Amino acid sequence: MSLVHFKMLAMSIVTALTLVGCGGSSETKRASKNTQQGIDISQFVEGAFITPPEIVDCETAQGTQTSCYQFTTSGAPAGREPGPFCPRTITDGADVGGAWFDKSGSGDLVDITGEFILKLGEYYGDEKWMVYDADTQKVRYTATKEACLGAAKPDVEEQYMQNCIECKLEYLDDDFSLTYLIPTTPIPAEETDRVRTVGLALDGTELSGPAPINAILGAYTIAAFDDCGGHINVHQGYHYHSTTGCTDLVTSTDDGHAPLIGYASDGYGIYAMKDAKGNESTGLDECRGQTDDVRGYHYHAASPSENLFIGCLHGESVRPSGGPDGRNGPPPGGPGGRNGPPPGGPDGAPKSKDAH
Repeated sequence: MSLVHFKMLAMSIVTALTLVGCGGSSETKRASKNTQQGIDISQFVEGAFITPPEIVDCETAQGTQTSCYQFTTSGAPAGREPGPFCPRTITDGADVGGAWFDKSGSGDLVDITGEFILKLGEYYGDEKWMVYDADTQKVRYTATKEACLGAAKPDVEEQYMQNCIECKLEYLDDDFSLTYLIPTTPIPAEETDRVRTVGLALDGTELSGPAPINAILGAYTIAAFDDCGGHINVHQGYHYHSTTGCTDLVTSTDDGHAPLIGYASDGYGIYAMKDAKGNESTGLDECRGQTDDVRGYHYHAASPSENLFIGCLHGESVRPSGGPDGRNGPPPGGPGGRNGPPPGGPDGAPKSKDAH
């Protein structure tokens, strides 16, 4: 079956499930409060998934029997090659390196230039920073898979400290894949839930929870993003911690609303922070959500340097036995792997080992 025909069939099934309900009177009652129409498979770009999404029976963490889309990804963004991440010398410009969180905790990401690497001690107010070789003027970065894995360990060995961390897709296992379960139609939760895995971007890659900034900086490392706000590890493949416009793949809206960037793990849409006129949405709730007549309940992403996309989950999500959330597989590690929330302790900070 072609992907186009599958999309048409999937949307027909979703419509039928919305009309008749699927999981008992309690679920039907909750769903009736929701004007959101659920996930529109056609919004994902071609190549976002290894196999066409399937509709399967599932159970939310709150015990609701429902149906979910099962998405299987390769760990790579569809249609784009990730990078660059770390500059190679302290004289390199922004075109050679990627980006990193602004220390203010809000606004745009900052460019990782050679000068940024050179002045890290000044930037963070700690003279111990030395992520380059003074004699050769070359930046120290994780140039091998061994170094990538070593820098991502919970207790980083000294040889992997003072590094700009970058990993490659080729470091992933040959059979690497990730499976996500997201309700076909969102189910408003009785209580909001903290964010673990945020959801999926329209290019098929993970929108991740907050990065453990304290742990990363504590090892004198920079877990570099590319200019799209994402990076790679061997547990999640390529994944986003920020949205900088690369995920704004559906940009035309009749009412000038902010573009869709992906779907949260509870099935609600996540939209960019600003609309077509550059204005931020007002009146957002604690989860960074709001409701309108066109989209129903939906989220708006935070600014790139806030280290979160949304503040909490408004709807029920699936946490299968294979993983800590809506993603099957082991919890990611990172410098990763150390426990503890990032600075400011947003509600979405993971308690288990999170990826850098």
